[in-house]
Amino acid sequence: MNPTIVPHVLCGGFGTRLWPMSREAYPKQFVPLINGRSLLVCTLERAAQLGGRLVCIGNAEHRFLVDAAFGEISAAGNAPVLQQILEPIARNTAAAMACAALLAAPDELLLFLPADHYIPDVKAFAGTIHSGVAAAQAGYLVTFGVTPSFPSTAYGYIKQGTPLAGMPGTSVACSVAYSVARFVEKPNPETAQQLLLAGGHVWNAGIFLVRAQTLVAALEQHAPDILAACRAACAEATHPFGHTLLGRAALEACRSESIDYAVLEKHERVAVLPFAGAWSDVGSWNAVAELTPADAAGNRLAGQAYAFSSRNVFIRAQEKSATGRPVVALGLQDTIIVDTPDALLVAHQSHAEAVKDVVRQLNLDGAGQTVQHRKVARPWGFFDSVDAGPRHQVKRITVKPGEKLSLQLHHHRAEHWVVVKGTARVTRGDEEILLSENQSTYIPLGVKHRLENPGKTDLEIIEVQSGSYLGEDDIVRFEDHYGRQADGDMPGGALK
Repeated sequence: MNPTIVPHVLCGGFGTRLWPMSREAYPKQFVPLINGRSLLVCTLERAAQLGGRLVCIGNAEHRFLVDAAFGEISAAGNAPVLQQILEPIARNTAAAMACAALLAAPDELLLFLPADHYIPDVKAFAGTIHSGVAAAQAGYLVTFGVTPSFPSTAYGYIKQGTPLAGMPGTSVACSVAYSVARFVEKPNPETAQQLLLAGGHVWNAGIFLVRAQTLVAALEQHAPDILAACRAACAEATHPFGHTLLGRAALEACRSESIDYAVLEKHERVAVLPFAGAWSDVGSWNAVAELTPADAAGNRLAGQAYAFSSRNVFIRAQEKSATGRPVVALGLQDTIIVDTPDALLVAHQSHAEAVKDVVRQLNLDGAGQTVQHRKVARPWGFFDSVDAGPRHQVKRITVKPGEKLSLQLHHHRAEHWVVVKGTARVTRGDEEILLSENQSTYIPLGVKHRLENPGKTDLEIIEVQSGSYLGEDDIVRFEDHYGRQADGDMPGGALK
């Protein structure tokens, strides 16, 4: 009988490589890329086959997005218990994994999985993970490599050493694992070709299996400062809504480094298992294109996309809707086109890896499209910014059944609400009113107010804001159903 493995899904990310669909507040693991499902949903489903509970580690501001993804697999039944370790500030994989190990029982087998990988053969993947248990129990840090199918320059490589069977402290059960001879940085094309021809090299997939106490001991040996900072962050943690929110001050003092640099490349007892199944880290638009079926001309089209006299074109357009628009390629070749309501990317396929550099420059120019989509998810639903001017802003707000916004007021703006679908319960000062479709209300500047959906279908309203300042930080919050506070000590603190 296999021992219990506790999958830990690493949910960090900055939303740069698949811009404009991914954003800082909406990294690629949350984007519905696989038949309308996100990579995180696919990862949670894969992880659910391995353990009795799931742990997600990521940005505190994304906790509602994680909950929503977990809700998708829960709806299918047989979902395990979900726990979240919330980071108030990102500090890379070494700190994330250190905190996870410190919060776990010493003998627990922890499996660390990136949230944004695509591995369609779940059964083969689970079998490979279970094959690494013996090495992990023998005190190894076990990493999993993907058998390369082409000379990629986008991935790091791991050179396999000798089989672990017969080595001190191991057994014949470890025969499928190898020692790690060396880690290879992302190579240039010539080196990648040489590594592929040489054999014995696998792509570094960033997947790890290790006992909690083994990882803590390795961190103590190679990165004691990171471990000490994480101990303090765990000691200062609070537990809102059953989650673990790490201490901000201690985590801010922690240096940011990957587990590869901090520990793995220095540690003696590191093992690697090759995985021969299909795998992608979906790290560029070229990788996304490979997941989309091609027509006879090599064109890969999604949404309202059309290609005429074109070859090897990838278009990801918006779905057909009242606001969506067709995207047409005419006479193009080897081109990527990605369309969203507020940003458009047109690139040659050879430049797909440079999208992150474009986002960096847009950030320097103050472009808000790198941070948020026009449509923004909230724990109660979402809002879509329809129009904005110097002294007005128009939003379409959707509130899920039974949910409600915080009780709040604004110092610099008034709001007009028109119900276009469903029923709204509105708190306005000392009064409470019910509004149905085609009815409206006015929220004066400085008046406490709240919007609720008491019905069983979505509530949709049009909100028109007017005033001298329309920023989302113009808020005083009095009560909040989701634990957010006006001073921003929880995710979305300055938002509705």
